[in-house]
Amino acid sequence: MKRILLVLNALITVAMLAGCSGYRPAPAAFNEAINEPYRLGAGDKVRITVFEQEGLTNSYSVDQSGYIAFPLIGSVPARGSTVQELEGTIAGQLRAGYLRDPDVSVEMDRYRPIFVMGEVGASGQYSYVPGMTVQKAIAAAGGFSARAYQGNVDITRDINGKVMTGRVRTSDPLLPGDTIYVRERLF
Repeated sequence: MKRILLVLNALITVAMLAGCSGYRPAPAAFNEAINEPYRLGAGDKVRITVFEQEGLTNSYSVDQSGYIAFPLIGSVPARGSTVQELEGTIAGQLRAGYLRDPDVSVEMDRYRPIFVMGEVGASGQYSYVPGMTVQKAIAAAGGFSARAYQGNVDITRDINGKVMTGRVRTSDPLLPGDTIYVRERLF
């Protein structure tokens, strides 16, 4: 009987340790991505102003393929570009046969949404606001549920075309397009 209890105790210990092996600290790229210039992606909306060209000035969305449809020049690659790089691309294409010396300005109109899942009041898609932290996103999603683990959360983030998941504190900043998963506490 004592031997059976020892075996059961060992199995319970192994099972508990296996549950802890899912811990994934945030990769170093998570912190580095916060300080990098913002790169456009599908779901972003930019305001493009071409001075003295009312017909070209408008808000444009980055489609699923990473392009914006711009009058005169057609599809313009935007995914992975900063707003300054996009300004240069559009000005260059307009200069090549449409306008003599285009003065183009690009600014963010709306960032792609974030997603909050797991043990929160209302899982779903939410608007990203610059400076948003995990805690603010959870508050927008109705706060923690009664069963939520509130110490840290898992974030899935696309960094330079590579999808990474890591565990972060609730005070950590978010980026547009992040997916937050709030885990259930064990006890």
